[in-house]
Amino acid sequence: MSSKRPDGDGTVRKRADGRWEGRIVIGHKADGTPIYKSVFAKTQKELMPKLHTLIGEYRGVEVTDCDMTLEEWAERWMTEYAEPTLRASTVERYRSYLKHHILPTLGAKHLRSITRTDVQKLYNSLAKKKSLARGREDRTLSGTMVVKVHMLLHEVMGSAVSARLIPRNPTEGAKLPKTAPAPKTILSAEQLKRFMSAIREDAVWHDFFYTAITTGLRKGEMCGLKWCDLDEGSGKLTVRRSVRVIAGGELEVGETKTERGTRTILLPPGTLDLLKERRKSVISEWMFPDPFDPEKPISPNAAYGRLKKLLNSDGLPDMRFHDIRHTFATHALAGGVDAKTLSGILGHASASFTLDTYTHVTTDMQTNAAVIVGGFMKELFGEELKPWQENARPVRGPSA
Repeated sequence: MSSKRPDGDGTVRKRADGRWEGRIVIGHKADGTPIYKSVFAKTQKELMPKLHTLIGEYRGVEVTDCDMTLEEWAERWMTEYAEPTLRASTVERYRSYLKHHILPTLGAKHLRSITRTDVQKLYNSLAKKKSLARGREDRTLSGTMVVKVHMLLHEVMGSAVSARLIPRNPTEGAKLPKTAPAPKTILSAEQLKRFMSAIREDAVWHDFFYTAITTGLRKGEMCGLKWCDLDEGSGKLTVRRSVRVIAGGELEVGETKTERGTRTILLPPGTLDLLKERRKSVISEWMFPDPFDPEKPISPNAAYGRLKKLLNSDGLPDMRFHDIRHTFATHALAGGVDAKTLSGILGHASASFTLDTYTHVTTDMQTNAAVIVGGFMKELFGEELKPWQENARPVRGPSA
């Protein structure tokens, strides 16, 4: 019996059509038969750099005998990797990305034949247009959505590398479109007063929106609150869970959005008093239960829909539910709450993330700080020392 041909062993030959072919062994089938990979060029001189690159790419890697398409591998990845470990809502979103954005273009291609060029073409096409189903007209995909598609495809192909189905991840090095954060709608002080007045007229939803605007909790976190999360003695509220809407309108109760999302916050006195009063007539373990089925939490979709009606009825700016959180954070920073404390209240990963998110506030705070500092410096040193913005002079070094 002949010995197995070593991986990376390459051959060079001139084909009958006049082209030069360089071929290397990249793996072996179950019976020991080599699996080859080839590159081509018009001349032997042009071929050699391509062959050396190919050898380098597969050095130390032996791929298995796999003819799976991306669609076949993606389904296996979803079943064996994603579904056992991820939330149902995340799995549902991943399947949607695959169905609408990835598989129509790359699904039928074999894993080993997908190149970085293929991936880049996919991203470029997504960044321009996406054909919507059911006869709806095309719309442009946001850069953020293209990045989300990339993150999923990168994970899927990375697992194929780990399974030795392909030697490298073709998504690496792909150029992604620039992303821009969604514009924030922040209620001004006057608009906030009108909002508070509007919710006061809504007996069913008042407590929900009052708590949201005074704590900055996310929509799912608000819906996931239980009475066991409230410590009336200390005035503290622990955020432990989040509610999400999945396929068919069903609710999924799971962990908070991030690890830092699980947190304990000190409630403002007014919010604590409101919740204490609400607790006297408790009918459910949920702090804000579904009015028609108290055994279930309120749906995030219902909260969003009610917010839209409240805003429309009072002539307030149209905004997302998340903008309630932005309004809380903006007024908290402007009112003197430090970024570190606010970061903990919001469940952000770090104070720097909070500052980056609310640069529109911190810029104004820096301007105010400059005025304040300039004022007390003048008091200390007199008129001859003006604020540094007015007194700045270029520093000249020694002449050359």
